[in-house]
Amino acid sequence: MKTMLPDLWSRDFMADPFRALERDLFGRELAKMFDMPRGVGGAMAPSMAPVPAMNIAETEKTIEATLEIPGVEENDIKVRVEGDRLIVSGEKAIETKRDEKDWHVMERRFGAFNRSIMLPFEPAPDAIAAHYDKGVLHLTVQKPAAKETAAKIIPVMTGAPKTPDSPVSH
Repeated sequence: MKTMLPDLWSRDFMADPFRALERDLFGRELAKMFDMPRGVGGAMAPSMAPVPAMNIAETEKTIEATLEIPGVEENDIKVRVEGDRLIVSGEKAIETKRDEKDWHVMERRFGAFNRSIMLPFEPAPDAIAAHYDKGVLHLTVQKPAAKETAAKIIPVMTGAPKTPDSPVSH
């Protein structure tokens, strides 16, 4: 099956040079030095917004994505399409106020999140389904039907071709 999804050198991958660095051992060490994200959905620098972990798969007829967003209410999740980009955004509310307790460790992230998926086509609005179950958002995007191109038969005529400046004979 020929995939419709972009490869590692797609514009989505190239837009994030730090993700390219993370792909190798040196990049992981570099990320630790500068306290940068060490993986999508992994530990993050305190100032960085949460990024849901995502898996993307492809079948013959669909592109399927799952995003881990535990603790988010279904009504706080927004899924929209802008051209060939599928965008998931929302907000995870903080459970207790920070000033009520003396926190020693706070690794769970709260706040707004945003994740986008570049699709290799512009989906029809009714071609997308979203289901949220046990903290995982399941997105299914139907691929467009393959356009059948009928062969056009070109008639072969006898004689020399007529040019626009040649005299018209009656």
